[in-house]
Amino acid sequence: MTLPPPDFNRLQPDLHDDWRSRISKESLEAATAEYHAEAGKPSRSAPELKAGSYRVAPLVTPPAWPSPKPLPNGLLPAPSFDADFLPAAIAPWVSDIAERMQCPLEFVAVPALVALGSVLGRKVAIRPQRRTDWLETANLWGCVVGRPGAMKSPAASEALKPLQRLETNAREEHESAFKAYAQEETLAKIKRDEAGKSARAAIRAGNDASSCFDIDEPQEPKARRFIVNDTSYEALGEILADNPNGVLAFRDELVSLLKTLDREEHAAARGFFLQAWNGTGGYTFDRIVRGRKHIEAACLSLLGGTQPGRIAEYMRRAVSGGAGDDGLIQRFGLLVWPDQSPEWKDVDRFPDSEARKTAWATFEAFEGSSPEAFSAERDEFDALPYLRFDADAQGLFGEWRADLEGRLRSGEMSPALESHLSKYRKLVPALALINHLADRGIGPVTEAATLRSLALSEYLEAHARRAYAAGSEAEAASAKAILSRIRKREIPDGFTLRDVHQKGWANLSDREQVKAGLDLLVDLDWLAARTEQTGGRPRTFYSINPGAFL
Repeated sequence: MTLPPPDFNRLQPDLHDDWRSRISKESLEAATAEYHAEAGKPSRSAPELKAGSYRVAPLVTPPAWPSPKPLPNGLLPAPSFDADFLPAAIAPWVSDIAERMQCPLEFVAVPALVALGSVLGRKVAIRPQRRTDWLETANLWGCVVGRPGAMKSPAASEALKPLQRLETNAREEHESAFKAYAQEETLAKIKRDEAGKSARAAIRAGNDASSCFDIDEPQEPKARRFIVNDTSYEALGEILADNPNGVLAFRDELVSLLKTLDREEHAAARGFFLQAWNGTGGYTFDRIVRGRKHIEAACLSLLGGTQPGRIAEYMRRAVSGGAGDDGLIQRFGLLVWPDQSPEWKDVDRFPDSEARKTAWATFEAFEGSSPEAFSAERDEFDALPYLRFDADAQGLFGEWRADLEGRLRSGEMSPALESHLSKYRKLVPALALINHLADRGIGPVTEAATLRSLALSEYLEAHARRAYAAGSEAEAASAKAILSRIRKREIPDGFTLRDVHQKGWANLSDREQVKAGLDLLVDLDWLAARTEQTGGRPRTFYSINPGAFL
């Protein structure tokens, strides 16, 4: 199967071109040359993407009404996925699945990348700088957004099959080992009973009985786990304690989990998830009943899907500083929201067996290889084996990071998006590490692997901007509903939030959502807000711009 070379320079044209100019057709063709001999697909163009943010205007009535600004309408555009974003070892397999299922490539690619990173886990990490001990692990968080029936779940299930096979093999090995352990434990119990008898006899005879208990105690085998589904965070902690390399948690409906973690009574669980994203730190449970449980390294990969409406509502809270504004949603670096193609064709053919064999072998290689097989380094102060960038890749990463840090400090992004992009400090080197090792790289991470990572990060930024801007779509829906009622003369001039909320109109039944819609209308000059002291709580009254009726 041929991988077409993408035109990566089309993304985010407003950024400087020093390192980006090096993401060329030739450099990426070289990265796939071992697997493919030709390429040829016309590049696509994408408009510059900008994310909007809205703030409440000063609470004054203007002396002269300005012309109201248009309300936001629809999603921001976002580019399509290119198979060349992926390691060459898995790209044909991912493309084959997506073509047969007639679903966006992202629906397969994101689960595949998260799964690969979860198997690599803490086995080999990456130190993104030449000399410091800054270290990142390969565990990633991914979220796929699509409408019901868009094939999100079947695509993810197909991409996770290599992981499921590793899980099945590990379970069978554990069952066999546990049978042997049970036999050894039975013998050990008999020996302990006999030791007790011998000890009592020795004590009666006035002899030392301590040697009677020199018994080799069998060790209960621990189950190697790769993937978990619906589990409490305490149970997940138990699994991670036995699996320091990490596991992948898959939730078919991701926002349900996020909303559960938003609740005050689940604050401890939320803190656990936040910590486990890092992949480098330990975690200790202290419970009165169950006692103390220490996790040497909490390393969690997280994957799930959701629907546009659900993620937009959750994003609205993250953007506005609500319960979702502590960096949890921002940790989903592999967040994709692709457009659904209007075209469909019936693809009824056998899977590409060679592509599947190569991809599955990559998962098995990650699981079966030692850090030494990748020529990983170690030092006396950190137990994690690691790789660094080679000289060319280091220069490329340095240019990219300088650009990123400048943008993060520019004040031009919303705080939520700024927080999201700051997590790319982990995402980009982790992806480069996965790319490098998946394509049988040994030793320092190459420039080709880093180019893939940077190209994918630009694509992901565009989709992140779409998702965060969609958080304002809920505000826009409320604003449009309010404006519609105003034009029908159902809302008088000088109204209050309560006047709107108590009506229970469609899209206006939630008080917080009504407030967000009013704030947006004020910001865009459809309304002016005036706060008055009434002896109790201050009340805000809204005046209507006459332009609303034109």
